[in-house]
Amino acid sequence: MRYTKEHKQETRQRIIATAGRRLKRDGIDGSGVATLMKDAGLTNGTFYAYFASKDELVATAVADQMRAQHANIVAQAAPGRAGLEQVVRWYFSTDQRDNIEDGCPNAALLDEIARSTDPTRQAYTDGALILIDDFAARLAPHDPPSARLKSLSLLGMLAGTLQLSRALTDRQLADELLEQGIRNALALLDTEQHN
Repeated sequence: MRYTKEHKQETRQRIIATAGRRLKRDGIDGSGVATLMKDAGLTNGTFYAYFASKDELVATAVADQMRAQHANIVAQAAPGRAGLEQVVRWYFSTDQRDNIEDGCPNAALLDEIARSTDPTRQAYTDGALILIDDFAARLAPHDPPSARLKSLSLLGMLAGTLQLSRALTDRQLADELLEQGIRNALALLDTEQHN
């Protein structure tokens, strides 16, 4: 039976979306092709009809996760600093911390992306640049390039603090870290406004 182009595209997108969730939960190295295809409800043999390699799927899934984070969270936030505060508060929520597979790809995959293939690292870089350029435009609407490094620092602060909060076994300390993360990020944003 031959499938339409639309069906093939829908199937490919399902593979990418389910892979993104699994990669964030189990890591890149902890997610084999067989598991990724099972998650999508497909056979292992079907994989190569859609991707040349696991590396290609990983790069595609990382790009998709970064794009989704921007479209569903960052781009939906209010304009200006108020929107950045919304993003910070969402990012440092206990729900975001505790729900890894539906959360941010930065905090879930950053350490593995650094050791990944160039296409995966480029997919991540492209997605990160979209995020930081959005942050910079909110911080300095009349001169976004002036806020680009500060925005990159904010992204690093967000991802690192969330990673640390996820790693702690002491739930109270982990919660306190998220609260401190909010204060630190807002202080960084306020510093930018006064410069």
